[in-house]
Amino acid sequence: MVGAYARLVENRSLPRTAAFFDLDKTVIAKSSTLTFSKSFYQGGLISRRAALRTAYTQFVFLAGGADHDQMERMREYLSALCKGWNVQQVKEIVAETLHDLIDPIIYDEAASLIEEHHTAGRDVVIVSTSGAEVVEPIGELLGADRVVATRMVIGDDGCFTGEVEYYAYGPTKAEAIKELAASEGYDLARCYAYSDSATDVPMLESVGHPYAVNPDRALRREAVAREWPILVFNRPVRLKQRLPVFSMPPRPALVAAAAVGAAAATAGLVWYVSRRPARRARRRYESFARI
Repeated sequence: MVGAYARLVENRSLPRTAAFFDLDKTVIAKSSTLTFSKSFYQGGLISRRAALRTAYTQFVFLAGGADHDQMERMREYLSALCKGWNVQQVKEIVAETLHDLIDPIIYDEAASLIEEHHTAGRDVVIVSTSGAEVVEPIGELLGADRVVATRMVIGDDGCFTGEVEYYAYGPTKAEAIKELAASEGYDLARCYAYSDSATDVPMLESVGHPYAVNPDRALRREAVAREWPILVFNRPVRLKQRLPVFSMPPRPALVAAAAVGAAAATAGLVWYVSRRPARRARRRYESFARI
């Protein structure tokens, strides 16, 4: 890659290093899970009302962020939304739509950084609060070496029980990075991390080279105070159009049970929306209702 972002990555040798990327609004332009709301509606997993609600929440997600309390409420909403969903049905829905929905919203700048880190000999790790069933195929698409993501419990009947086995959020992300560093031999002081959200400050401060990408207001303040570099990614592009070396895996390899993260990304944001002035909320809702 030639340009400003190429200069952000230094070519380092041993010990081993890695670059940790948040996913939503850092690598891709939208919420990885809310993007599937229309497909879930068409597949009968959610109602029309829920589909419109997630469309509106997607808009708010792009305009702002969710604080700690709102993110914690996601656990409750996660249980209510996903409980009873048939995993195989969700896999089939995501397998049919992942390529069309996700590939066009990957940031060109993020894809370039991923390529540069690989060229420099670093592992690339996606660390996301969204569900593993969504994040893993996206990670494969991007060529990531590892993925850390939320995991839901699946019952003997093949359905989500509504329980969260592992919630990749806030300090938990930082703990996962430290565990990976211990097992893989990463020198965290020479590692990189990228995120858009203030909830990921623990992840960012755990490495020697933190970057705020399209930061929310709280993270922007934190980045300015700590003198962390701030990046602006604004060029979504299909990987095949920009990098021939990024080849799409066969469609079966993209099969995923995407339901897990949809609730995790939605819950806190719904409460965040409710705190907006009613007039602004009404205008935005009407805008999405016409879509």
